[in-house]
Amino acid sequence: MSLKPPKKSDMNKGWMKKRPDRAIRLQPEYHLIVTEGISTEPNYFEAIKDIINTQYRDRIQLDVRGEGDNTISLFEKARKLVVDNPNGYKHVWVVYDTDDFPAAHINRTAELCRQSTTDETQYHAVWSNQCIELWFLLHFGYFHSDIHRKEYCPKLTAYLKRIGKGEYAKGRKDIYYVLRPYIDSAIKYAKKLDTINKERLPADSAPGTKVYELIEKLRPYLS
Repeated sequence: MSLKPPKKSDMNKGWMKKRPDRAIRLQPEYHLIVTEGISTEPNYFEAIKDIINTQYRDRIQLDVRGEGDNTISLFEKARKLVVDNPNGYKHVWVVYDTDDFPAAHINRTAELCRQSTTDETQYHAVWSNQCIELWFLLHFGYFHSDIHRKEYCPKLTAYLKRIGKGEYAKGRKDIYYVLRPYIDSAIKYAKKLDTINKERLPADSAPGTKVYELIEKLRPYLS
């Protein structure tokens, strides 16, 4: 066998090209959703996970973890889950409410997500000021009043009763399916709030929510 390098004239010939290894398969894009709550948020995102993992498992896979922790501690738990996962995660969504937590912790969590983002793993601070029920409420219309989080549940109940879906309660397991027909409206109104809050820190963005960024990312798989 000749040890001479191939001629330039032969380089583009079919017999010189490497054959793709058919055993190599593209890995799905892994997402991790880590939530502050242990019922309301996990139930909402578990419904989304079931839809996506069932229909598009070869393209994208979701893990959902309700950690029962908040802000900075929640971020640290998310980072540990990334380190411990052999597949790695392309996107990590840290979902938390601002509630009455210190403003410094609320803002620091968002900053940690930005600082920890790499080409391999992107961290996203998915905060809601004050609570995720704002995201739910935006499915029914634009809302720009800075009210206490306890006032969201009665408002949601009023809207749900109008469409024949009963009362709202935290941890309601069917909430994603109830709200799904109005998801595009929620994205639109959340973006409108985001524009208003553009120069503000998360703790100062009331009302405001970043849940739409996560939903918009997954939207192609939720039709």
